[in-house]
Parts: sequence; C-alpha cells; structure tokens
Amino acid sequence: MLSLFPDLLNYSFLAPFILRVVIGLIFIDLGFLIFKSEKKRWVASFETLGLHPVSFFVPLYGVLQTVGGILLLIGLWTQAAALAFAILTGVELYIEWRAREVLKRDIVFYILIFAASVSLLLTGPGAYAIDLPL
Repeated sequence: MLSLFPDLLNYSFLAPFILRVVIGLIFIDLGFLIFKSEKKRWVASFETLGLHPVSFFVPLYGVLQTVGGILLLIGLWTQAAALAFAILTGVELYIEWRAREVLKRDIVFYILIFAASVSLLLTGPGAYAIDLPL
C-alpha cells in the first residue's frame, strides 16, 4: 500500500527517539511522585499487596523508575530499561484491572505505557542514543 506522506518515511528513525524521550520523562516524573505527593498511596498499595518491608520496596521502586527513566532519556541500555518497564507496567496493569482501588490510575494510562515500553523493546533506541546498534 502506498504511504500518504512517503517523504516522511525518511525520518522514521526519529519515532523511537520521540517515544523514548517522552516515556523517559514520564517515568522520571512517576519516580519523583513516589518520593513526594504519592508516597502514602504507594505505601498503602504495597501493604495491600503484601510486599514487606514497605519501607524498603517503595523507595526502591521510586529509584528504579527514576533511574530507568534517565536511562531512556539519554538512550543508554534502552532495551533493558524498556523490558523492565514493560514487566513493571504489566504488573501494574494487572493490579489495576483486578483491584481498581489499589493504584487509582486510569487503566488506559497503563496500557499506553506498556505498549510504548514494548515498542521500545522491539525497535531499539532510535536516533540520538548512546546504545545505537553497530
């Protein structure tokens, strides 16, 4: 099938870059929220899920999200970070689907972040990344 804008296909290497930067910024923000305004909610969520000690797992989760977001932002170990985020977001998606009162986010948000993480896992980092394939 013919493309509607075939000249834009010359810039397809920018698509994973844009996705990587946006998802990286989202996860950096989510990581900071765990340490600030959403800390009590995450503590309650981890207690509900039976993950103890909560005082260890909640900050660990915030650090994982922040560091993973930074890795995506700079394009270092993109596929590893995308795999980790796909797994973590898949778990959050399942929790949101089974117990909506635990996480309090829209299920569409988790589906979008999951799909973007899987896309980055499959396509790689795109342009302007440190770990471009050789």
